[in-house]
Amino acid sequence: MKKILIIAGDFVEDYELMVPFQALQAFGFSVDVVCPDKKAGDLIKTAIHDFEGDQTYTEKPGHRFALNADFGTVNPTDYAGLLLPGGRAPEYLRLNEKVLEIVRWFAQQNLPIAATCHGASILCCADVIKGKLISAYPACAPDVRMAGAQYADIPIDQAITDGNFVTAPAWPANAVWIQQFVKLLNESI
Repeated sequence: MKKILIIAGDFVEDYELMVPFQALQAFGFSVDVVCPDKKAGDLIKTAIHDFEGDQTYTEKPGHRFALNADFGTVNPTDYAGLLLPGGRAPEYLRLNEKVLEIVRWFAQQNLPIAATCHGASILCCADVIKGKLISAYPACAPDVRMAGAQYADIPIDQAITDGNFVTAPAWPANAVWIQQFVKLLNESI
């Protein structure tokens, strides 16, 4: 069974973790979700971000998600692809050198990497998107550009694939984002 790695953390966007976690399993993948400084069975808090006509998204408490693998023992060579959900978690995940090393490894191996919303900020800090067309939550556009990529200003319910990267602005794109990721996974294995 093909394995997918998801790196998440407290206050990850609920839909950007829960939906891909379940959808990828429905496609027949084994999915491990890890968080730095936590192990299998530990809980992380999610947040629900919504678009209600304000200048930015609103945030509400989400679910508690039980991690099913240990970050400390993750071996990237065990996985066929990497998924980085958004929310507030990427703010601090991008500061973790092991997270960045894992992202760099997937990029160097040209394996599929999916990032949505603020997940792209991890790609920026890992320095792996130079010359790529990358989408993200619009507030992350300057970070994407400073990392040497072209920001893809696409509708919030769309996703874009450039090479081994599949990116999207936010959870309204989950269906097409996951579909494009699965297409890359099936072509690369």
